[in-house]
Amino acid sequence: MTISPKFKHHPLDLRCASLQAWTLEGSAFGSGPIENLGLEAGFPLGMPVISSHGKPSNTSGVARSDAFVVTAQYLDLLISGGDHEFTTCIKLLVDGKVVANDTGRRSAAAHPTTLDLSAWIGRLVQVEIVDKSNVAEPNRDWSWIRIGGMRMVSTPAVPICRQPLYREALRPRVHFTARQWTMCRNEPGHRQEGWLNDLNGLVWFDGEYHLFAQRWNKCWIHAVSTNLVHWTELEPAFFEEGLETGVQSGSCVVDYNNSSGLGDGKTPPMVAFWSRNDNRSQCMSYSLDHGRTWTHWKDNPLMVIPERDPMVFRDHRRKRWTMVLYGESRYHFLISDNLLHWEVTGQIINDSFECPDFFELRINGVKETKWVLVRGNGHYSIGTFDGLGFKEETGQLQPDVGNNFYATQSWAAGTGIAPRRIQVAWVQGSRFPQMPFNQQVSIPCDLTLRRTAQGLRLFRTPIPELVSLETREHIWVDHKMKDGEVWGIGTRYSAFRLRATFKAEITTELELRLSGSTIVIAGSKFHGSVGSGTVSVPISEVDIIVDIASIELFVNGGELSATTSNFAGQPDVVLTAHSGNVLIEHIRITELKSIWTGE
Repeated sequence: MTISPKFKHHPLDLRCASLQAWTLEGSAFGSGPIENLGLEAGFPLGMPVISSHGKPSNTSGVARSDAFVVTAQYLDLLISGGDHEFTTCIKLLVDGKVVANDTGRRSAAAHPTTLDLSAWIGRLVQVEIVDKSNVAEPNRDWSWIRIGGMRMVSTPAVPICRQPLYREALRPRVHFTARQWTMCRNEPGHRQEGWLNDLNGLVWFDGEYHLFAQRWNKCWIHAVSTNLVHWTELEPAFFEEGLETGVQSGSCVVDYNNSSGLGDGKTPPMVAFWSRNDNRSQCMSYSLDHGRTWTHWKDNPLMVIPERDPMVFRDHRRKRWTMVLYGESRYHFLISDNLLHWEVTGQIINDSFECPDFFELRINGVKETKWVLVRGNGHYSIGTFDGLGFKEETGQLQPDVGNNFYATQSWAAGTGIAPRRIQVAWVQGSRFPQMPFNQQVSIPCDLTLRRTAQGLRLFRTPIPELVSLETREHIWVDHKMKDGEVWGIGTRYSAFRLRATFKAEITTELELRLSGSTIVIAGSKFHGSVGSGTVSVPISEVDIIVDIASIELFVNGGELSATTSNFAGQPDVVLTAHSGNVLIEHIRITELKSIWTGE
């Protein structure tokens, strides 16, 4: 590391015509700073800027400062250009590690930004300005960066979103949400740190559950847990191979027998499958250290076949691999002996869209099994699988009638035929104003196939491991409510669980209001702000999980659920009987601790 001498030009002062305290690599930034002649929107006239705008095609470069001592809490600067994390950006490095970075906003206009230096006052740091885009048409893709006006200050030009991690005001207490690593942006958007969407590659390996999810198409975020409740988010598993090539949805398997030959003889490889942005190139990445580091397969793409979202699983009966691939509004089936070479079976499932999940479940927990195919919208069908294709025996059924249930995926908690199956979904459309995270994951639910008066149905029930979050509880039994009676139960909990059993007269509507959300139950139907649905027999049991920004309802042991994102109002519970009497046999309200802090 080169350190700027006391009397040498300071790295942050770009007024010198040459970069005395900087090292240039590549040709993207020319020979040094240029003077703004009024052409650079938002940069004061005459301000020196480091810019890769107008660079030649297929070029890249790095401008790296000498080390300097942090003497103030913040680094203010102006930035414009593309919004390409780690590709066209400015980085702050401490001991060679990136601790902060920022990008342009897909605009030529200067955008004021502030990097937080407070943790490194008195320490040596470096600034690195990067353009690694190396594309043929850099101006079209916003594949450039321009930086100017860098200075250390005590009062930031842009407020810093500095809230203690996992203690932010609107961080859900019992739902997984993503974190930021090097950026500091509120309400992050697609492809930015703190965002998540489609669930990917849920896999169990050596007692550890791995959760992967899209950061749109930039990378797969990655978290691990031993109990499906308390999560540790790791740095992203892997990023797209090149600028805007994309790494879309997919799946992950553990190749226990090393059929792929990717293993090292010590640890079975974890193998992830995903699609590029072209919706044709199906690719693979693998890990030999339980998912901590990943390598893109050297011969990507594995195959070029429309369209995307490869879902791969082990067919234990036939001792081979099966892939379900979405394309042209259908699911296609492929088979392989080694995960590297795939054969199309010719079997298709029409009327299907995105993010397939496919698995075998036991009926009523006994030996007999059926296969379940789940589509991107959560709808499922039940049938048989012969190793080449799926024969549907039901129409498409809806397990969740809420407003925000999408892109479900599931863990197989074990190996072999029909192990325990646990499902989560992207709570699509969640919003967290002025928070450094965006979107959330639903509560993990055990899946079971059960016989009902309407035939086989997929039941979803919150996992029993959630009991570890339960703390203070209140229980009431045998409370009789007359027609028109309002029973208010005060709570002070931002996250809680309500479980109740009841008997209502045939004409009775039981209304529940929980933290601003409304559920009205009448016979075998329910409706309200969480959604509406019908089950096979009159509703006599509910299980409801309320968090800061969501409510999840499960009726009659999970025969139907409703997942909805909303901000909780006043933390209260109010029951009202309409058009008849009702006996509340048992009701239990339990406060839920944070999965992050345990408080």
